[in-house]
Amino acid sequence: HVQLVESGGGSVQAGGSLKLSCATSGFDFGSDCVAWFRRPPGKTREYVGWVEGDGSTPYLPSSVRGRFVTTKDKGKNTLILQMNNLRPEDTAIYYCAARSGWEYCYQTDYDYPNWGQGTQVTVS
Repeated sequence: HVQLVESGGGSVQAGGSLKLSCATSGFDFGSDCVAWFRRPPGKTREYVGWVEGDGSTPYLPSSVRGRFVTTKDKGKNTLILQMNNLRPEDTAIYYCAARSGWEYCYQTDYDYPNWGQGTQVTVS
């Protein structure tokens, strides 16, 4: 049974930083694709970053490149999203997602069968 639980959201001023965590269980975290998505107010869900089975993070959207970093803490089976230099347009619900049993990640949310409940990030 795959479980994903996000934490670390909150309110921050523009230019600040937040670190989101996603505690996982029920699948091979070290080998499988895990990712972050977000849903801004009134918009569709979009990918923010991911870590593939080999640990690579090949694609970052231009909106967060140079500011966000996604990493796997394999010792804790936890996915991390470090967000720096936050902007008001980063305000969204942030979700952790997994493709259990699959090494490679995709940008489209419908490719992910496993989701966390989300955590709110507000930047003012």
